Amino acid sequence: MKKDIQPEMHEIKIKCSCGNVIETLSTKEEDISIEICSQCHPFYTGQQKILDSAGRVDKFNRKYGKNQQDEETEEDK
Repeated sequence: MKKDIQPEMHEIKIKCSCGNVIETLSTKEEDISIEICSQCHPFYTGQQKILDSAGRVDKFNRKYGKNQQDEETEEDK
């Protein structure tokens, strides 16, 4: 086996724009700045909003979905 082929790991800090600092290991030597992290991302904070612009879900269901009558007849079988 070859010796010393693994890159050197350095302790760095990842700084978010919200002020959160994460300490981790990386092959990069300098600190990293990011715009969004798990502390301020809407998906992780529970403030995510699902927008249905112009009724696209309803339009899809009308075009490709089953009708209420079709579902009732399948339940009777």
